[in-house]
Amino acid sequence: MTYVIEAIGHVRGGRAAPTDDDWGQSRCIIELDAERFEPAALAGLDGFSHAEVIFLFDKVPPEKIETGARHPRGRADWPLTGIFAQRGKNRPNRLGVTVCRIVAVEGRALHVEGLDAIDGTPVIDIKPVMQEFLPRGTIRQPDWVTELMSAYW
Repeated sequence: MTYVIEAIGHVRGGRAAPTDDDWGQSRCIIELDAERFEPAALAGLDGFSHAEVIFLFDKVPPEKIETGARHPRGRADWPLTGIFAQRGKNRPNRLGVTVCRIVAVEGRALHVEGLDAIDGTPVIDIKPVMQEFLPRGTIRQPDWVTELMSAYW
């Protein structure tokens, strides 16, 4: 089945290239589509510390999409891992999801820090981070993930 999803806006500023690490200090603006959204669409978001941003890895060509398993970042010393056990950009639907810090809200512009998307990236949705939606209990992950993420933020 096919679904049509329109971008609500685009990332402006920040990084121009999708490098793998050091995203924590990256600042950018999510600019809502002025034809579809009034500034009121972001009203109240400034009361939250963080937002969850869903975006499209639009620069990944179809032939680069992964549907099976691979070694994360091509490292043979890390286990062969299925695409759904990774957060890489070469996903079947090319969707990225990141929790980032809200810096400011100005009209149709949401200023954020720590969004691992590049300038021009289509944004699919924005949701406020609410404590009650955060994971309950202990979070576990393989050691290779801890190593991979050590320089990410």
